[in-house]
Amino acid sequence: MRGAEAEQHWEHRTQRPLLWLAVLFALAYAVPIVSPDADPWLHKACQIVEWVVWAAFALDYAVRLWLTPDRWHFVRSQPLSLLAVLLPMVQPLRLLRLVSALLLVGQRARMAVQVRLTTYVGGSVVGLLMFGSLAVLKAERDAPGSSIKTLGDAVWWSFTTMTTVGYGDLAPTTGLGRALAVGLMLSGIALLGVVTANIAAWFISRFEHDDAEGRRQTAAIEALTSEVQALREQVDRLSGADTQAAPAPASGSPLSAPRS
Repeated sequence: MRGAEAEQHWEHRTQRPLLWLAVLFALAYAVPIVSPDADPWLHKACQIVEWVVWAAFALDYAVRLWLTPDRWHFVRSQPLSLLAVLLPMVQPLRLLRLVSALLLVGQRARMAVQVRLTTYVGGSVVGLLMFGSLAVLKAERDAPGSSIKTLGDAVWWSFTTMTTVGYGDLAPTTGLGRALAVGLMLSGIALLGVVTANIAAWFISRFEHDDAEGRRQTAAIEALTSEVQALREQVDRLSGADTQAAPAPASGSPLSAPRS
């Protein structure tokens, strides 16, 4: 069975499992960085989990591509999903596997009607903080002269970098760490712009709603006034017609006789 209905059914059935797999992927990515002295088998298990989760996302993309009626339109309309599937195949870009998972989860989350913009922005902030902290800790922990040695230092650095505060107490020294800093700064500015625009749009919509409500009330009052005026004119016409239709008294009647 293929078609839009089958594709929607697949997306509805796989959305929650893929979200849980993304959480598992994040844990598997974080454990070797937070605990570099852990047993080798744990590191190996985390690496296997990463690849299994990526394979699940790749399978999901392949199934949706097979189910969609227009495959070329599907590929063009979802470039992030395709990029997220292809990036992990390049071994030097192992660090981008977490980005790939976040891209796929975000793409699937945007398909759900119940996911609001605020929730998506909040999830993006948490994901970027986690990714930035773990990535910079991995890049800077063993670098000579680096000031980022613990997870707490990395989280503090990521937070100050995303908010573009930049106290300067912690700073990356490696090329990868500085590239991560640029990405976090740009992401923080973008997310701040989205939040600001969302708040401004909410206020504008409220003002427009109030203006529209006021215009509706004014229009209703004007319509009611017009109806009252029309009814008054109709009553006046009916009253005039009744007055004209009333019979005049006869000349020989007692009412018309002259008084002595």
